[in-house]
Amino acid sequence: MKPRFEGKVALVTGGGGGIGAATARRLAEEGARVVVTGRRIEAIAAVAAEIGGIAVAGDAADEAHIAAAVATAVREFGGLDVAIANAGVGIGGGAEDIPMDDYRRAMAVNFDGPMFLARHAVPAMRKRGGGAIVLVSLVAALSAGGKMVSYCASKTALLGLNRSLAYDYGIDNIRSNVICPGWTDSEMTQGMLEHLSAQRGITPEEMNARVVRPLPLRRGAKASEQAAAIAFLASDDASFITGAVLVADGGGAIVDAATMAFVD
Repeated sequence: MKPRFEGKVALVTGGGGGIGAATARRLAEEGARVVVTGRRIEAIAAVAAEIGGIAVAGDAADEAHIAAAVATAVREFGGLDVAIANAGVGIGGGAEDIPMDDYRRAMAVNFDGPMFLARHAVPAMRKRGGGAIVLVSLVAALSAGGKMVSYCASKTALLGLNRSLAYDYGIDNIRSNVICPGWTDSEMTQGMLEHLSAQRGITPEEMNARVVRPLPLRRGAKASEQAAAIAFLASDDASFITGAVLVADGGGAIVDAATMAFVD
């Protein structure tokens, strides 16, 4: 079977680790030439070297960096067909107490960055006769946790951006979809586990067991599993899917929290 991304060019933001790195690897395995971006030059350079791609270091909230990354894909690989907006930051705090600089930073990376990527990817995709955009949101776009105002607001905003992109550029054969990952093994979640477990006086492994207990699958996702879902949305297998939201959370969204008190 022909690789789904043979002859395609992809750009992945936040590609130095976790879901971003796994997605870059998955797309390359399926034939894509990949530009990997991120702030940690050593990390993205390692991923790019592994997959035969190109690393472009910079801040996803910087429109000039995003424009340069897209231009690199066009110059070095001949165009752009797939854009994965994965870069994100998690900054805690509620509306009453979050420092406004922190709030603005989260909104800039988690929302402005994907919008900048779309702004510059669409013209390049139009020249190729179409393309696919995947915005990596989070289950925080669909439900709330404590002291997560910037995360919930920025990730929810991606759902509206997705609808707008799908509506405006479907005529150009450019599709846009969102994935909302749930608990996934990554550097970010490991840091969260260490912080939460220290607060509770338990081990990170015990904390993880608590986190995944309500999930029907009783486990978190591997980054490669989220990458597989992203690759599906970006591929021609999803050629008639646009404006959609794919929830990849191990079934967490279907669980009635109140009933968990009765579950052993």
